Amino acid sequence: MVKVAIIPPNSLILSDLIERKGHEPLALQKAVRKKVIDPEIDSPPMNITEEDPIKGLKYAAIEVPSGVRGRMSIIGPLIEEAEAAIIIDDAPFGFGCIGCARTNELTTFTLRKRGLPTLELKYPKTRDETVDMVNKINKFLDSLPSSNSANSTDSQEEK
Repeated sequence: MVKVAIIPPNSLILSDLIERKGHEPLALQKAVRKKVIDPEIDSPPMNITEEDPIKGLKYAAIEVPSGVRGRMSIIGPLIEEAEAAIIIDDAPFGFGCIGCARTNELTTFTLRKRGLPTLELKYPKTRDETVDMVNKINKFLDSLPSSNSANSTDSQEEK
């Protein structure tokens, strides 16, 4: 099983495709859920502590707006955890916008800089392009190691 970062980071469509192929999507929803159920958060609708923008400084300079730093305090650790990435460019808001174009750019830049196995696609405009996109995603995910193949490799090496 590979941990796959997704851009846009809250795309339910990409999360579902990744889970169906036996990998773990590193999605914004799961990271925010941890923060919402944390008793440390005084005002859950904000989903942020005073330390979060400070943590975001690891990923964005002080001159960057605090909203970007706050988002990066959540997305940055997902990027660090990633073993692969799927990036969809030019996606409409409904596909999974996080509300900040600069955060999207910084996230994509940081993922590319890591040198992970990455699939980058343009958002499809037609049915045929959509089928092609899903096929490319499935082929990419199939090319990643799975927990079953890792276990079978281990057991073969032990023999």
